[in-house]
Amino acid sequence: MSPFDYLYDHTEQTSTRFVCFVGQTRRFDLAITTTDRFFGKKLIMDIQSGRTAIIGPDDIDEEGYIGFAYNLNDEEAEELSNFLVQIVGMITFSDH
Repeated sequence: MSPFDYLYDHTEQTSTRFVCFVGQTRRFDLAITTTDRFFGKKLIMDIQSGRTAIIGPDDIDEEGYIGFAYNLNDEEAEELSNFLVQIVGMITFSDH
């Protein structure tokens, strides 16, 4: 008998895109994972800091969220948001 109460234990194929770009404020190294989980949002990791967040269009639009999630100042957060809005796209739901 397992000492853990699993809420779920699921394996799936995902797609991960690695992107590095230099903006006006700093360099960003990101791993962007697309999965069927998280209601169509993407799992985005800042490789330099190790901070990860589940991001969709609504999160980008929420004032202060990107800065909070990745511990960025206002300029850095705006720059990252401007990039993320291009790659996050619209949320689509699957029937899983």
